[in-house]
Amino acid sequence: MKIYTKTGDGGESALVGGQRVRKSHDRLAAYGTVDELNAALGVARAEIARGSSAPVGLDALLAEIQNRLFDLGAELASPDPVAKKTALLEEADVDRLEAAIDSHEEQLPALRQFILPGGTPTAAALHLARTICRRAERLIVVLNDREPIRETALVYVNRLGDLLFVLARAANHAAGEADVPWMKK
Repeated sequence: MKIYTKTGDGGESALVGGQRVRKSHDRLAAYGTVDELNAALGVARAEIARGSSAPVGLDALLAEIQNRLFDLGAELASPDPVAKKTALLEEADVDRLEAAIDSHEEQLPALRQFILPGGTPTAAALHLARTICRRAERLIVVLNDREPIRETALVYVNRLGDLLFVLARAANHAAGEADVPWMKK
């Protein structure tokens, strides 16, 4: 099978189920940004593989999240994910994110000021992923305003943004590097 199909040359793409929509459609913006988030997590994992300091188990956690984001992308690409038997995020997936937040956060010093994205390469990559996650969340909300999205999907992305913030801090902490403080003018 060739990678190019030429079916999107006119500015349309197919959703799960075959419906064709403009590439500017809210559904494509949402799942495309989830894909971008997944790629950013791949960059963070590449930094870990290169030997950048990271909390124990971070690569495995990010791998699990990447797989769930692929599920989320498929759900968002389908106007009727239940009928298409698409893998759906579950409350247990949200629970795992919350457990990871709690576990990593309890090992961090209390935050007493705003911080800037940065620090180690892994932390910076996670901060970038966090901002992409927040954009994906906003786009999913826009889509939800037009076409209802399951609440679990919305909650998962919201919680993931929180986790990525904590993981960025945890990556700096694991490397013995302080978070980058915001210096108010």
